[in-house]
Amino acid sequence: MDRVIDALSRSHARALALLFVLSLAFFLPGQFTLQPMDRDEPRFAQASKQMLETGDFVDIRFQDEARHKKPVGIYWLQSAAVAGAARLGLPDALTTIGYYRIPSLIGAVLAVWLTYWAALAFLSRPGALLAAGLMAGCILLGVEARLAKTDAVLTATVIAAMGALARVYAAHCRPGADNQPGLGNALVFWVAVGIGILIKGPITPLIPLIVVVVLGVREWGLGWLRPLRPGLGLLIVAAIALPWLVAIYLKSGGAFFTESVGKDMMGKVGGVAEKHWGPPGAYFFSFWATFWPAAPLVVLSSWFAWRERGSDAVAFLLAWCLPMWVVLEFLPTKLPHYILPLMPAIAILTVLAGERGILPGEGWRTRTGAALMLLIPLGLMIGTPMAYWKLDGALPLAAMPLLGLAAVIAAFGARALLRADLKAATVYGLLAALPLSVAAFRFGMPELQAINLSKRLVAMAQGERCQRPAYATSGYREPSLVFLTSTQLAMLSGIEVPGFLYATGGDCRIAFVEAREEAEFRRMTAPNQSDHRLVGRVKGININGGRMLDIGVWIKR
Repeated sequence: MDRVIDALSRSHARALALLFVLSLAFFLPGQFTLQPMDRDEPRFAQASKQMLETGDFVDIRFQDEARHKKPVGIYWLQSAAVAGAARLGLPDALTTIGYYRIPSLIGAVLAVWLTYWAALAFLSRPGALLAAGLMAGCILLGVEARLAKTDAVLTATVIAAMGALARVYAAHCRPGADNQPGLGNALVFWVAVGIGILIKGPITPLIPLIVVVVLGVREWGLGWLRPLRPGLGLLIVAAIALPWLVAIYLKSGGAFFTESVGKDMMGKVGGVAEKHWGPPGAYFFSFWATFWPAAPLVVLSSWFAWRERGSDAVAFLLAWCLPMWVVLEFLPTKLPHYILPLMPAIAILTVLAGERGILPGEGWRTRTGAALMLLIPLGLMIGTPMAYWKLDGALPLAAMPLLGLAAVIAAFGARALLRADLKAATVYGLLAALPLSVAAFRFGMPELQAINLSKRLVAMAQGERCQRPAYATSGYREPSLVFLTSTQLAMLSGIEVPGFLYATGGDCRIAFVEAREEAEFRRMTAPNQSDHRLVGRVKGININGGRMLDIGVWIKR
């Protein structure tokens, strides 16, 4: 195995090519088959879609509502991807969610590549390859690669900035070394910060800032930051971010900053945003699933991190992940992806433990790591058929062999962990994660009809072959339905739907009416029953809240 890994990392080009192929194997399944995952993803995609429809690339809107929560960067990237798809003549570009996910896919691949680059500040080339491989296999990064949101791209900007900062700190700790950081390294740092601000505001600069403060205390000063050329860097950041910030300030009259900083960001700091509450420690417990298959290895490497906490490399990596993690644990709002930009530091730290050979022997740590290696594939192998049977009354026949294969390979990884063989456990973990990814994202979630409500509703409506339909919905108000139908989708109550059906405009008028709203709808339309008809019904579970829904599709021509 050592010889194989050495051969694969013999050159940077070979290592990056392998990581590219590995990343696509992990991230591509499900890109175009997963329906828009309510609620955040279709809100982002719909806002980008409206930019293309209106030609306004400064303001951000969801239907008629201003969406002043995140900066414009991700919307520009999504709009560019979809415009490129449309220019190539690809069908239904504006309503195909896969095109809006392209920036996230690219961001995830870049996150893997940049983890390799950042790891080279502390690891050998084979070690950097393994650390980047752990990021490619990370469940959480795989999820974000398939969502048209900010977090995969944000993670790439953070890793780029931290990789540049790592080189500056490593050079300070090893004066006279050959690889002293130059202007190019400083440009990487500041360009990443500038782009990160346009993607998600203060997060990209905040993480390096915390690291600088921690290491500044350790070094009794900040003189080691001179190679970053802060004066030039601030000009670069201003050139990247300031034009749009000024434009949105003028266009919104300052409302963007009131909403994004005053309500969205500070609301998450001081309260619970959109019911995403979690107690302190929630990230610690979710980590063992979201960072699988790397998380089981962390049980062994955590002993190394504590023992070697005084070394320069470990101090930098701990400063990258621990302070921000503690801050996030004590914020009331909890979302799993908040810790994603911290995971590369943990991956690098894990491989560093293996390279230095400072691992615990056989004992409770190895047994715990082995159990965790088996937990996710065994849990999915048992739980997925049960969930399918309960929701759809069927079994995921295409996914089950892949889940079984993942469990078998994970067992070899568990055996390697029992021997404290970190390198073999890493390889087996990645090999187990590949069939797991395909099973979950290609044959699992896309085929589970009960959760694909919007996709099924739109397919039923499109079966009527209306050229210019007008749409309304009552009792089911998910953003995915807006994205898949029309920006003008009317959100109505059951008593208002008849007025919509019998209004003028469009070749036909289609209404989606949930069963709880249907009594009022039927009562109001009783005198005109012959003029409209029920196309069919869609039943399933709303993944937001878990409520069972029964939605009728009504049409009037």
